[in-house]
Amino acid sequence: MACVQSNKKLGWALRGIFFNLLLLVFFKYGSLLAGFVGEALNWPFSSKENNIVLFLLHLPLPLGISFYTFEGISLIVDVLRSKDNQKGALVIDVDQKFNTHLVKSSLFIAFFPHLIAGPILKANNFYPQIQPKYFSHISWNIVFRSLVVGYFLKMVIADNLKDYTFWIAHPYYQLLSTSTGLVLLFGYSIQIFADFAGYSLIAIGTAAAFGYHLPDNFNFPYISRSVSEFWKRWHISLSTWLKDYLYIPLGGNRRGKVRTYINLMIVMILGGLWHGASLSYAVWGSYHGFGLVIERFFKNRINANFNQSRNIKQQFIFDAISMILVFCFVSLGWLLFKLPNFGQVLEFLKIMIINVGLPSNRTLTDPVIILSLPVVVYHLIHLPAFQKWKDNLFFEKSSSRVGNLCEDIILGGMIAMLFLNSGSSNEFIYFQF
Repeated sequence: MACVQSNKKLGWALRGIFFNLLLLVFFKYGSLLAGFVGEALNWPFSSKENNIVLFLLHLPLPLGISFYTFEGISLIVDVLRSKDNQKGALVIDVDQKFNTHLVKSSLFIAFFPHLIAGPILKANNFYPQIQPKYFSHISWNIVFRSLVVGYFLKMVIADNLKDYTFWIAHPYYQLLSTSTGLVLLFGYSIQIFADFAGYSLIAIGTAAAFGYHLPDNFNFPYISRSVSEFWKRWHISLSTWLKDYLYIPLGGNRRGKVRTYINLMIVMILGGLWHGASLSYAVWGSYHGFGLVIERFFKNRINANFNQSRNIKQQFIFDAISMILVFCFVSLGWLLFKLPNFGQVLEFLKIMIINVGLPSNRTLTDPVIILSLPVVVYHLIHLPAFQKWKDNLFFEKSSSRVGNLCEDIILGGMIAMLFLNSGSSNEFIYFQF
């Protein structure tokens, strides 16, 4: 009897997962599939007989669909794991009254602060927070700091950088020198972080004002010393979702090296396609997948040969080189976001080789470097070496007061910059996903 009930629950869960995926595929990939089918069958797209194809080709994309479909799947899987008492599963208290459960589920899926661009919520983290809220429980310090830093990253850094990284777009990059193009690519890497991390902090601060705790979505990703560490620091809610609901169910790293490599590639390609129905996003996912596979293949050999023989100075140099290489690897991948047409990405790389002798355009490069400095400093002060130095420098009881005073001064400067140097408004980059 128990087996029959378990199979019945599994069947309903699979239907729910299928329904969420069907919604995602229909709205996000319907136009791509319709285009493939239409071209394969040689259908005239302008013909009135192909109304369905025309409808799919011009289907509007609902805001935030990539996020709330993943959250719907999370709800179904977490409830199933909770009911089956799976090891390590957090218990989700599902109300027996349908109306109450519907209200809670609707709040989880449609909680507005994160709805457009994340963080992606998990049911086992959010459901326990659904309870009466009181002003006395709100951490106004978190609200204030998250909103100030978030708006600063978006309005002062990202919105100003966009006016310069615009020149990476087709066909403007054809006139750029190699040095200018690379600096603008560096600027775009900073811009996409400031834009996305800024939104996440605004969402966290807004949710905190309503008494809800959202998970951190970024943990200073550009100080990562490996590709795998980058994915533990960048878009954390997506990477953990893919790990918990795709990578581990596929077998993770428990079924041998080859299967692990295949699982990594599957997860990263699907993660790339999650961003959009385009070849560039699939290539971007494959690019990071290959990075993870190659890194995993060589990592054990490098650690076994060098970890024990490196002194502190050598370790510092090794870590610095690793961070620079990972940042360059990641920044090169962002080209596939800036230039969704894969042919344009290849042309940009070709132009960077051809135009190596052209002089740098300092009217573009200097503002990009200046605007990027706050984000660079923002990352560097969270290096382990700097944190250790700071702890040694401020060892007395007054250290916390000094640290808080410095933070308050910096926040005051950010507020001033919001009024004095905000860029022209522009939608968040991740709104398109």
